[in-house]
Amino acid sequence: DVQLQASGGGQVQAGGSLRLSCVASGSTFDGYVIGWFRQAPGKEREPLSCISSYDNSTSYSESAKGRFTISTDNAKNTVSLQMNSLKPEDTAVYYCAAAFFPRVSVCTVVVEAPYWGQGTQVTVSS
Repeated sequence: DVQLQASGGGQVQAGGSLRLSCVASGSTFDGYVIGWFRQAPGKEREPLSCISSYDNSTSYSESAKGRFTISTDNAKNTVSLQMNSLKPEDTAVYYCAAAFFPRVSVCTVVVEAPYWGQGTQVTVSS
């Protein structure tokens, strides 16, 4: 069992940056794939990026590609999402999630994640 806590959200002007963090407790991320998702009110949950603990393989959605970067800090048991060039349409609650898929490099399997953090609000003003 792993518990996740997302943090780092806030209010930022368009063009600004935020760095979100997802900290795991109860387990390390070893054997897991980890992903970042977001959900705006009235909209479907949108996958943004993911990373595999197996080989650090990453994947990005079209919305995230070129602006967002996912990374890990294994010593701190943390996965981060650096978000640059933020736009008002990025406004949403951002969630981290994890699924136990050892030896899997294709991290998009995280869409099956059973473990979710509480989420952190990101608001981008124009």
